[in-house]
Amino acid sequence: MSEQESSQKKRLRLELGGLTCSSCALKIEKQLNKQPGVAKAVVNFGLENAFVNYDPNIVNTTDLIHAVEEIGYRANLSRIELQVDGINSEDDVNKIHSEVGALHGVESVYVNYKTGLAHVEYNSEEITPKDIIKSIKALSFEARETLSAQDKQQIERQKEIRDYRRRFILSLIFAIPVIALSWLHLNIFLKDIILSLFGGSHFIFRLVLFILTTPLQFYVGSNFYKGAYLSLKNKSANMDVLVVLGTTTAYAYSVYTLIISFILTISPTAPLLLGNTFFEAAAMITMFILLGKYLEAYTKGRSSEAIKKLMGLQPNTAIVLRGSVEVEVPITEVDVGDIILVKPGEQIPVDGVIVEGRSQIDESMISGESFPVVKTEGDSVIGGTLNKSGLLKFKAEKIGKDTVLSRIIKLVEDAQSEKAPIQRLADKVASIFVPVVITIAILTFIFWSTIGTWLFPQINFEWALLAFTSVVVIACPCAMGLAIPTAMLVGSGKGAETGILIKGGESLETVHKIRSIIFDKTGTLTKGAPEVTDVFSVNGSIKDVLQLAASVERGSEHPLAEAIIKRAKQEQLLLREPKEFEAISGFGVKAKINDSLILLGNERLMKKYSMNIDTVHEIVLKYQNDGKTVMILAQNGEAKGVIAVADPLKENSIEAIQGLKEMGIEVSLLTGDNQKTANAIARKVQIDRVFSEVLPEDKANEVKKLQMEGKIVAMVGDGINDAPALAQADVGIAMGSGTDIAIETGDIVLMRNDLRNVVAGINLSKKTVKKMKYNLMWAFLYNSLFIPVAAGAFVPLIIILTGVPMFIPPGLAALAMAMSSVSVVSNSLLLKRYEPRMKSQVEEERKLLQNVEIDPVCGMEVIPGVDIETEHDGKKYYFCNPSCKTEFEKRPDYYLSDKKELKKMEEIEIKEEKEKMPILKCTSCGSTSDVPQHCGKPMHVEKVDGKDMLVCWMGPNCGKQEIPEHHGAPMAYEE
Repeated sequence: MSEQESSQKKRLRLELGGLTCSSCALKIEKQLNKQPGVAKAVVNFGLENAFVNYDPNIVNTTDLIHAVEEIGYRANLSRIELQVDGINSEDDVNKIHSEVGALHGVESVYVNYKTGLAHVEYNSEEITPKDIIKSIKALSFEARETLSAQDKQQIERQKEIRDYRRRFILSLIFAIPVIALSWLHLNIFLKDIILSLFGGSHFIFRLVLFILTTPLQFYVGSNFYKGAYLSLKNKSANMDVLVVLGTTTAYAYSVYTLIISFILTISPTAPLLLGNTFFEAAAMITMFILLGKYLEAYTKGRSSEAIKKLMGLQPNTAIVLRGSVEVEVPITEVDVGDIILVKPGEQIPVDGVIVEGRSQIDESMISGESFPVVKTEGDSVIGGTLNKSGLLKFKAEKIGKDTVLSRIIKLVEDAQSEKAPIQRLADKVASIFVPVVITIAILTFIFWSTIGTWLFPQINFEWALLAFTSVVVIACPCAMGLAIPTAMLVGSGKGAETGILIKGGESLETVHKIRSIIFDKTGTLTKGAPEVTDVFSVNGSIKDVLQLAASVERGSEHPLAEAIIKRAKQEQLLLREPKEFEAISGFGVKAKINDSLILLGNERLMKKYSMNIDTVHEIVLKYQNDGKTVMILAQNGEAKGVIAVADPLKENSIEAIQGLKEMGIEVSLLTGDNQKTANAIARKVQIDRVFSEVLPEDKANEVKKLQMEGKIVAMVGDGINDAPALAQADVGIAMGSGTDIAIETGDIVLMRNDLRNVVAGINLSKKTVKKMKYNLMWAFLYNSLFIPVAAGAFVPLIIILTGVPMFIPPGLAALAMAMSSVSVVSNSLLLKRYEPRMKSQVEEERKLLQNVEIDPVCGMEVIPGVDIETEHDGKKYYFCNPSCKTEFEKRPDYYLSDKKELKKMEEIEIKEEKEKMPILKCTSCGSTSDVPQHCGKPMHVEKVDGKDMLVCWMGPNCGKQEIPEHHGAPMAYEE
């Protein structure tokens, strides 16, 4: 495909409705895929959505929505409802309609002049609500979101659950009397008693059953008729067809027997046989299937909780500093560059960099890392994480769909919408399932109404009819349709909660097959923050070598360059400005300083420029044998010195490698370092196979070589240079702490910088695939066993043994059918309880939670070794922020008193505070007012930037404001 053709392709997300089973999803998918201009359409029955890749020059969104509606289902784009303030005329409405309607990705706009509500339908793959709101504000109107696409989706889901619950309750009201009366009537001892309640009339008895069953059949079960009609109208068959076929057969025959009983009532000598009614069968089928549908809708909603939890992480508002004023604004109004204030206990609204403050950040909801991270000025923060202690000011850098949280949500949504390869088998069976079942049911009826009645006199027409009804009712296409998607939903959601993002069904299914894993070294096995360990000079001072090397590296952004520059700054060396700087990938760098050609790099760089390195050869070997990265410094053709840099291993690298080996997985190391350095690192982490001195462009080839050995290969990396290898591997595993391109290229993203999550990811894949196979096996086994049983496969044996024919009653068949779907979904939900992490990870978290202290001032949970601490009477105490520490040090005995004593002291203090409560007094008229409070206490006067201001007791960083004026002058602060 050419670049131009590729650029024409668009991606569309459709929200679907009216799906009752997997065959509905397949039908929609087939309908969309056959539309002109559609490259690929994937429909997810569990999530009830469709992703369509299409060419807008050939087909548009209206055509695609119409295509879905044409076959009887609902389809729409994402929708939001906005409250727009400032609309004063129809011209304003037209202006908004024209501006918003012209936005790329907006399908339709409706603005109500009287209410000020704007309803916008848009493609969530192309535009965000923030963009729509911005366009309205650009017209000088105020706009805010009232109902988001997610809110509407949740409302629709709850509406569906409530509807099924209401219908099921109604079915109970009508069905229980029908079932009770019918079953009691079948009892030989109670039959006459029941008939006596209806005057001994079979007709009156059956008429009552008819009156109770009819609203159940046609009102409570109306959705089944609608679904069956639309399905048959489009020349296909779904579960609704089976349900309607079963209930209508039982109901119609029962009505027929009702008419016969009426005729026999008015004409007892009429030559007619009075048959049995099956109103209870029709009632039970409807009741149990509605129960199944209700439970299925409820459990399906729970299976996608991961997305809801992720969406719930982002706050709705943010406190933005406009000059010195704190303004609370909707999250959609935050712009890049805004300075945002986050107080202790609040969530961080968007991604950014801290400009002021220090705090602990709980990132567990994003990375799965239970240990809070201490962050200070210059550190990055992620939207959706929790500020646990200090007051923070940070600069917004990524907003909307560009934030880490939004990208994670997008990754999880895409993953849950992709199909696993194993799904293809289920899809093939589901596509022909209903016609096959109907065929089996018809053959069952024909056999038992002809040959069966001839072979076994006990069998009659009614038994054949019951067998037919049971076959169509007991068949369950839903179980097959839900077997794979629900396991996928829960598995990928569980991964997201653990900090393991799995991008699709194919990746999830492939991971458990991995037999070989290649680890990149720098930033993956190691921390990626190398340090200078040794400096050697041939004939000058060590500082001269370090100064020259750091001066050359000023033009580089490589981690090794940063380490050298950092060491030079520690030595307080003055760096020079390099000229003609050139980074030679895989070799090193060269530049000119004071007209001298300087080279800094590996031995290959020296050979390339014919440098004699005999004077440093031995020292180079010594450093390399120690597993250090060695760089040779040459000036004007001569070796001047050597710099050794070491990148320390990550704490859990050895444990992760050992865990993979215990799984029987071959582990390899891939690095651009020389063989000796690479082997030294490999020995430390106990890796046997090493690929050293591999240029970035050759990494993918090394992966390919392993694949040619017939192995399923995974690549673990984090840098730009790893992207080709990540793409080449059967499974690319990217460290979330790495670059954006690595994250985009990888099939799995580890948000937590812990290599043990590679093991956890494989464990999760194995467990999820096992659930998929178990669900599919159960669905196939259920249908392959129960359909023949319902058809009467064991009836001949039962008649031979007991003399009485026994078929599965249609009502019991309906219950079995309903429970099969629920059991598949429930089995998938058990994945929520699975712990994929290594035992050491779980144990660390347990110890961490046990080793929690309480801030004696504010009562917040704090972690020793991470939080601020002080010592009093030989014991250490920990605090969530400096203000609490300061407050404690003022009067430690107060905060260490027992509860009774503390209560008394608090009461005394409250009384004293009331008596000594400060006031603000006008210097002109003497009028007084209360001092404003902040964080539960009156503010005090303090100089801020040379000016008297009211300041929070926790400091001006927490809260400050101007002193109120009265008669044109600031009021006086009096204790």
